[in-house]
Amino acid sequence: MTDDSEDVREQPRIIALWSAPRSRSTAFLRMMMQRDDLVVLHEPFSILAGFGEFEIAGRTVRTASELIEKMRELSREKPVFFKDTTDFHYPEVLADERFLREGAHTFVIRDPAEVIASHYALNPDLDRADVGFARLHELYTAVEKAQGAPPVVVDSDDLLDHPEATVRSYCARIGLIFRADALTWQSGVPSEWRKTERWHVDASESTGFVRREKQYTDTVESNAHLAEIHAEQLPFYSYLFERRIAVEA
Repeated sequence: MTDDSEDVREQPRIIALWSAPRSRSTAFLRMMMQRDDLVVLHEPFSILAGFGEFEIAGRTVRTASELIEKMRELSREKPVFFKDTTDFHYPEVLADERFLREGAHTFVIRDPAEVIASHYALNPDLDRADVGFARLHELYTAVEKAQGAPPVVVDSDDLLDHPEATVRSYCARIGLIFRADALTWQSGVPSEWRKTERWHVDASESTGFVRREKQYTDTVESNAHLAEIHAEQLPFYSYLFERRIAVEA
C-alpha cells in the first residue's frame, strides 16, 4: 500500500479513472459530475469501441486518436475527467505514449469475486476478457512505464467505508482541490448514461457512497466457469491491490 501523506501534485489537465466493469467507478464519476470545475466524460473509449462513435462537445469522433485530440482541446479551457472500463481493449491508448505520460491516469479496483458475480448477473455470456483485470493491469504498467512513477490506485471498499478520507487522499495525490459538497448528489439517470443505462442502476439510485450488500445466485464459489475466471484474474487484481493508496480514516 502506498503512502500519500506528502504527495501533492500540480493539477493535471486530463484525469482518467480506469476500472474493470462493476467496480463502482460510475459512482465515482457521479461524484465528479457534481463539480463545476471539470469537464466530465462518461466511458468515452468504451462507447466508441461498442457503438463506433462518441459525442464530445458537439462533435462526433470515430477513432481513439480523434477522441484524445478533442480531450486535449477541451482541457485547455477546463480540466477533463473521464472514467472508462476495461471490458474493451484500447490499443490506440496503449500506443499513445504522450497520452499515457501527460494525463493523471488513475485506477479503481474491487474484489474480483464481487465483480464477477455482479457482471455475470447482467451478462450470462461473460468470458475472462470481459472481466477486465488483465487489461487494467496492462494499462497500469503502461502508464507507470510512460510516467516513471506508479499511478494512483483506489480500493472501492475504502471509498464506501471511508468516502471523505479516500476522496481527499485521491485529490491530494493528483493535485485536485477536494470538494466535500461533491460527496452527495441527487439520484437519477444522467442523459450521458442512457446508452448503457442497465449497467448503472445502482449508481442511478444512489445519493452518495453507501455499501449495498447483494446476493447472487451464481458466484465464484457456486459456478465452475466463474471460478476459473476468478483464478485467472485474481493475480492482476492482487498486483493492483498491493499498490492502492493508504487511507487514514
